[in-house]
Amino acid sequence: MSTFEYRHDAGASSPAAARSDTTVETSAEISPGSRTALRYVGAVIRICLGWVFLWAFLDKLFGLGHETPAEGAWLDGGQPTAGFLGNATAGPFADFYQGLAGQAWVDWVFMIGLLGIGVALILGIGMRIAAVAGALMLVLMWSAVLPPANNPFMDDHLIYALVLVALALGDAGRTLGLGAWWQSTALVRRWPVLV
Repeated sequence: MSTFEYRHDAGASSPAAARSDTTVETSAEISPGSRTALRYVGAVIRICLGWVFLWAFLDKLFGLGHETPAEGAWLDGGQPTAGFLGNATAGPFADFYQGLAGQAWVDWVFMIGLLGIGVALILGIGMRIAAVAGALMLVLMWSAVLPPANNPFMDDHLIYALVLVALALGDAGRTLGLGAWWQSTALVRRWPVLV
């Protein structure tokens, strides 16, 4: 609760006018209903962002035809990083990323990252690690296409990275997720970084 004074001096020529000071109290606290709604909105955002990562993994693994054609499926010998890193990169780091395109270790790290981040976000567990890994992946993807198409520096990769950090800081895994259970496990109590 914050308090401020409002002084109205209409030519305070009399003692009565000088006593017309008014104290107004305002509430800067979030109501319980708003707090609950914010927790659920955060949980829905967490699940949706988790699906973005998990869908990218599934599409590249099976070649579901959205971004990855059936013949490009990782299970059929496709290279999940070859298309984007080999063809879509631009800007000052293009040569670096094009050199990584299609390398087996890069494919494995990328696919494990997509799967791990997606599952962690959907389940609401390992939010700190998922946020750091996801933000790192998104910033790397952002740097691969500098400058972005619609803005000198800002694009959805950076926004998603910031949202991931906010979700982890806001403990979003505890609502509509397994975060509360996960945080109570012996593993997480021993290594709190796994929260």
